[in-house]
Amino acid sequence: MRHRLPGLIAESGVPGAAVAVGSGGEVVEAAAGVLSTATGVGATPDSLFQIGSVTKVLTATLVMQLADEGRLDLDTPVRVVLPGFRTADERAARRITVRQLMCHVAGFEGDVFTDTGKGDDCLEKYLDTLHEVPQLFAPGEMFSYNNAGYCVLGRIVEVARGKPFDVCLREHLLAPLGLTRAASDPYEAVLHRTAVGHVERTPGVGLEPTRVWALARSNAPAGSMLAMRPRDLLAFARMHLADGLGPGGDRVLSRAGARAMREPQVMLPAVGLGTAWGLGWELFDLPDGAVIGHDGNTIGQSAFLRAVPERDVTVAVLTNGGLSRRVYAEIAGRVLRELGGIRLPEEPVPDPGMPAPAAAEASRYVGRYLSGTGETTVSRDGAGRLWLERTPIGVTAELDGAPYRTQLVAWRGDTLLPLEPERGVHTPVAFLGDDGGRAAYLHTGRADRRVPS
Repeated sequence: MRHRLPGLIAESGVPGAAVAVGSGGEVVEAAAGVLSTATGVGATPDSLFQIGSVTKVLTATLVMQLADEGRLDLDTPVRVVLPGFRTADERAARRITVRQLMCHVAGFEGDVFTDTGKGDDCLEKYLDTLHEVPQLFAPGEMFSYNNAGYCVLGRIVEVARGKPFDVCLREHLLAPLGLTRAASDPYEAVLHRTAVGHVERTPGVGLEPTRVWALARSNAPAGSMLAMRPRDLLAFARMHLADGLGPGGDRVLSRAGARAMREPQVMLPAVGLGTAWGLGWELFDLPDGAVIGHDGNTIGQSAFLRAVPERDVTVAVLTNGGLSRRVYAEIAGRVLRELGGIRLPEEPVPDPGMPAPAAAEASRYVGRYLSGTGETTVSRDGAGRLWLERTPIGVTAELDGAPYRTQLVAWRGDTLLPLEPERGVHTPVAFLGDDGGRAAYLHTGRADRRVPS
């Protein structure tokens, strides 16, 4: 790993990376590249990188601790715990449960990144902004990745504990695990050797350090702020593999709670994610065995965590820009194969010779789809080819989003493949549901609703 990592990140255009691998109580770690191309400070195994949405598993763990203590029933409607919880659909808002938030089936628009300030009341204020958020489908109907739902879970933790979310995170999870160097905000991160994200603002010009280090504090439970060393992320994962026991043998989470988080709650469409989602964990039911994990993407930084429960094998890959998934795929692929006995499936790669969808199918897909972060148009040209064009909107456009255009080719039924990679990956897109003979949703992990053209 130490010999290969420098060349791998250079090939992938990644400025810097830090990696840790755990097996049988031993940890091996390595780092390469720089934390910022502006300063040239080198990455080390002790460097902090933002873990992005991997934070959601920590948030889910805090919620499960409340269930362990008898303070919370996961099947209780959110409104019982947070009487002020509102979305644009009052009937749906009354029905949404804590469990549905944890496994991304609540059904309301999830990409809400409203900045409600830096004060300890930011999550309380954030909740007040959700009253106009549209309901995309009935609660429990399907999976759609939901950042806002995890902010609501963070507020539940605050109300139950009577303390700000980041204090709860530190007292009930980071401290018991001995993670003294994790930074829950920029004020702590600046005290450490900390990575800066890199983005390509103008296509073809190359990466440059992002102008904003983190998203809003109000999105912290969903992954806007937390930064860690790879080995610290492994310590968290190994607690879960030990069914809730911390490094000193103290119980951080009940055995039943840790195992419940790994139980499938909803099956996923074939859009490049896992097989199912648990209570926080993404679940991969592979021919060689089960893998749990989560990915994280924030402003110019990406994080990957994978664990094999049956083999006590963990791997964390943290990066600060470029084609980060290539770095993850090579390292995690080898680690999981050689130490965990798990062979990861190959990433789908389209062939230009693949056919376009048939005319009848294409007419079902054509249309305009909208989410809080992007507007996507699917069209068919005179030659019968199907095209997807996505324009970022909102905070995505302001930070590091870039327009994306690609031809779509047939793959598996209503799931198609893009010919052009996006950030180095050909992520499948699925057309689901029915809206008068046309697809109701364009699904990429998030369900974007069809809207009038």
